[in-house]
Amino acid sequence: MRRRLYQVAVRLFAQRGFEATTMRDIASRARVSPALLYRYFPGKRALVMELHDELSQDFARRAAALPAGTWRARFLFALRASLAALEPHRETLVALIPMLVSAREEGVFSRATDFARERVQGIFQSAVSGASDAPRAAEAQALGRLLYLGHLGVLLWWLLDRSPERRATEALLVALGKALAPVAFALKLPATRRLALELDAAAGAALFGDGAGPAAEGAP
Repeated sequence: MRRRLYQVAVRLFAQRGFEATTMRDIASRARVSPALLYRYFPGKRALVMELHDELSQDFARRAAALPAGTWRARFLFALRASLAALEPHRETLVALIPMLVSAREEGVFSRATDFARERVQGIFQSAVSGASDAPRAAEAQALGRLLYLGHLGVLLWWLLDRSPERRATEALLVALGKALAPVAFALKLPATRRLALELDAAAGAALFGDGAGPAAEGAP
């Protein structure tokens, strides 16, 4: 029953958006009483948290097959795994874009969704730290977080992509793969490695509201 109610809610979010969908709407569509719905989910926010949990867990399962190789190859593998995990819920995610990129509790960067963000972010950090050309530990952690943020940018592109069969997204991935080669070369330079650490700290301050970001907190 819990799973069925969740699936009904996700479909309604896709059709009507988060704000326009009420708990009563979900109960009505599922043909259950509102009291039964509230027994499983105390509100719409709980349903969105369930979505964060499901998608991040699916991505983690897919990314468990990260191949050996350079951090560039492993990053692109993880990026495609993320798109594959999200594909079945694309319509829902399109409808939820305003909320997911906002400062609300349901947003990608809120404290309430730390559990999902750290799960996904940790995969990108592992893609770097376990690579054949992994930089030193602190730099690997910073690069992994920056790649996680880059992956969010790709996801937004994918959600907004109106090209047939989302060919524009595929073209972006191909171009990204080419662009990463000079980045990997540049990271051999001390100045570039320092820049990566500075960008990571700035991202932490901007997105997590502290002076050093997750690196200082020991987040995965």
